[in-house]
Amino acid sequence: MSKKLLLLAATAAMGMSTATAYADTLDDVVAKGYIDCGVTEGVAGFSFPDENNNWTGLEVDYCRALAAAIFDDPDAARYTPLTSTARFESLSNGNVDVLSRTTTWTMSRDTDLGISFVGTMFYDGQGFIVREADGITSALELDGAAMCIESGTTTELNAADYFAANNITVDTVVFVTRDEVTQAYLDGRCDAYTTDSSAIAAERTLFPDPGAHIILPEIISKEPLGPVVRAGDTRWFNVARWTYFALLNAEELGVTQANVDDMLGSDNPEIMRLLGVEGDFGGPIGLTADWAYRIIKHVGNYGELYERHVGENTPLNIPRGLNALWTDGGIQYAPPIR
Repeated sequence: MSKKLLLLAATAAMGMSTATAYADTLDDVVAKGYIDCGVTEGVAGFSFPDENNNWTGLEVDYCRALAAAIFDDPDAARYTPLTSTARFESLSNGNVDVLSRTTTWTMSRDTDLGISFVGTMFYDGQGFIVREADGITSALELDGAAMCIESGTTTELNAADYFAANNITVDTVVFVTRDEVTQAYLDGRCDAYTTDSSAIAAERTLFPDPGAHIILPEIISKEPLGPVVRAGDTRWFNVARWTYFALLNAEELGVTQANVDDMLGSDNPEIMRLLGVEGDFGGPIGLTADWAYRIIKHVGNYGELYERHVGENTPLNIPRGLNALWTDGGIQYAPPIR
């Protein structure tokens, strides 16, 4: 019994140590003057560098929104590209402050890795891409195909489940990085490539001949993609979560980057609370009263981010669908600020 009690005490102490090791992330971020943001190695529309290593995308703008809330400067962020296999370790080790990198929210990740998902920035699902010349029109026709897959992702497990359930045999070819997967497919080493449908749409825009490739109609999984922080730091988690919620609430209330200054004079109580005109909702989490105003002024609302990077007027041309607000038939929904 005494050994058991000692083991429990030691385990509790280790848990407390882990929980408090990064319990002052906001203070650390403020002290160094910028946020370390873990991103993809390059997915158009989500996190992608130009020739000057300037990063843009939906997930990059989330990091810029965090920087705006904290520093009133969206450029107070640095970006670290991470592979799927390295991303969680890099976050846990403190190499990055937040992971904003097309990461699927699953139970095991949320409960086993010492991390916490902030919310769902993009509701997605796994799909397939093939060459139009091969005449394949459905994933059910992929029996015997060579399939390119990135390791360390939910993609592998989803594909295995789908093919097993449909008695389909494929030759899986696994690579460490997304670039390796894409290049192998383009080089003809694989007949098909599977990953999140948004990533497929993004990759296809960069192909030498995008029209020679088709995305199959099947969506075989739920892929709620969202930012991730280390578990055990409640204040930093709240800063990260409410930055996401502020983007959604701003869109729902019609507050945009263009009209946010005019909205400071609104007599709508919800808008007044959002912009810090009434009440101080930033103070309890270590931010200024106008934290959400800063986000909207510098970055915009969720709808503006979406249309800027992945919407129907971009090369990706992804309809809002589930990512529309709940008031417009989607499932994007934020708790109220009050």
